[in-house]
Amino acid sequence: MDLNCSAPKKTAAALAAIGLGIFGGLEAASSPVPHLTVLQPGGWPGLPVMTGILSGTNGVHLTWSGPSGYYQVYQKSNSLKAPWATWGLGTNLGCTATVPQLYSNAFFRVSGPAPHYLGSQSCTECHGPIQTTVLQTAHATAFTAAGFVAAGGPTNAACLPCHTVGYGVPTGFSNLAKTPLLANVQCENCHGPAANHAASENDPTVRPRVDIAATVCGGCHSVRSAACSNPPTYEEWSSSGHAAVVPEVLQTMGASTNSLRTCGVCHSGSARLAMIRGLDPAATLTTDFNVPITCAVCHSPHQTNAAPDQLRNPIFSTNAFHLTSADVATVSAFTNQYRTNAAINLCGQCHNDRGASWQDTARAPHHSGQYNFLLGSVGELLSGPSTFHPGSHAGLPASAIYSLSGTFRLTNQCADCHMQSDSRQGDSHTFAVGADTVCFECHITPPELLEQFYLTPSISNHVTTLLTSLNRWAEAAARTNALLAGPQVVAWEYTVPGGLTWQTNGAGQVINWSLDQPVTFQGLSSALQTNVPPQVKRARFNLYLVLNDGSWGVHNPTLALDLLTAAEIWMVQVLQ
Repeated sequence: MDLNCSAPKKTAAALAAIGLGIFGGLEAASSPVPHLTVLQPGGWPGLPVMTGILSGTNGVHLTWSGPSGYYQVYQKSNSLKAPWATWGLGTNLGCTATVPQLYSNAFFRVSGPAPHYLGSQSCTECHGPIQTTVLQTAHATAFTAAGFVAAGGPTNAACLPCHTVGYGVPTGFSNLAKTPLLANVQCENCHGPAANHAASENDPTVRPRVDIAATVCGGCHSVRSAACSNPPTYEEWSSSGHAAVVPEVLQTMGASTNSLRTCGVCHSGSARLAMIRGLDPAATLTTDFNVPITCAVCHSPHQTNAAPDQLRNPIFSTNAFHLTSADVATVSAFTNQYRTNAAINLCGQCHNDRGASWQDTARAPHHSGQYNFLLGSVGELLSGPSTFHPGSHAGLPASAIYSLSGTFRLTNQCADCHMQSDSRQGDSHTFAVGADTVCFECHITPPELLEQFYLTPSISNHVTTLLTSLNRWAEAAARTNALLAGPQVVAWEYTVPGGLTWQTNGAGQVINWSLDQPVTFQGLSSALQTNVPPQVKRARFNLYLVLNDGSWGVHNPTLALDLLTAAEIWMVQVLQ
């Protein structure tokens, strides 16, 4: 079928040739900020692409992506001879529409502005500083890079969509002789054709798209065909925890605008980027906070530091960084906090303990304390707070991290283990430790490495011992203080239990415990937390720090064992 047969002149069209019977019963999930949801080679599509069609109680919900400008929606029955009928006005700017269902099985299409590309030199007049830095990035040499040229890329049609601007569209790149200004990756790859914007920069209807969806980057940074040698970056990211917003957090952010700062700063990509840009997500975001940690949250295409990765911050540091609630109470507090810690580890900006203290009684330490655990800047030791005790995995040097003089040599910290190179020579974006080959850089022989694997059962044994002691204290406390008693009350727990559940036999011995199970027990109320001795508070704090770090001590073996040992000693004191 000719997709342009009914499109107005100087427009492009997209067709949703899908019968509604396939989607019957699904409710439309509308959003005022539609994002690109399908991979398009080259980045942002130059022609409109239908991205969604869902049947709901109030009609059929359509979404599409394409160049900035007005769109017209069309509908027809599934009869081959049926004419296309317009729906609504041809002034749709939102790239979304809910169309009354006129047919049991229907086809839909949209027509929009014709894509006109100019090249980034036309952006310089207004966006000079950004253009200057972008010209120093790897994107600016995507077409002329020696490796790309040697592989025959400049004449390979499979490569050109991602190494030029608008390839495959009449106004896009054709060859170096005819369209030299459209070679390399430029502004219009990510923001769409911008000629209409350049001709009328004050017209908001043709302002280029700004979308932080991972699909914008994934159109090129993914495995698209056998001809491409790209690592599967987008596919790996899609399988990681960064690719989705935690459901419970999403619900919290929807119920409280303040949570868009306190939780959204690390759980919502759109909220975090808003704060980085000096905007208050509580004031600027309404429903567009269900955006995960996408590529743009960690990588800035407009930056040159750490090129070609264009990371927003370095991947190692020694700052004892804590992102507290006060640091995200306002945008100015957030900005000032990062101004004073400009060189903080990129991962550590979110994977930190959030200022957790043993004196906290409401909740256990957050599950994000990995960076502080790595550096040993969290937890309670017998000698006092642990402020800076890096373990052997604070970095992965070729030699021991400690010397007798107390100096340290850190390399890539988190990335060393969690972003190991995969079979296609890219840095893995699953962020999972999928191979032990990196271990042998320090653990020279398998027997030595095998000895290290005994760490997990050792930690488990300490945890079991400590949990038994905490449970014994709770049972003893309940016998002497009626306020601490109850069939589901656990006197040593936080007001909101931290996630541990267990069963005991008649002697109070632990016979089973696990993480991430439905919590059926209650902690003490905030008022009754004063009945918990300091030793028990420190012990439970250390216990949850070790467990919520998630590495079973691997991030910092010495610290993990020291924290648990100190906790056990404190519990011996209160049980005597």
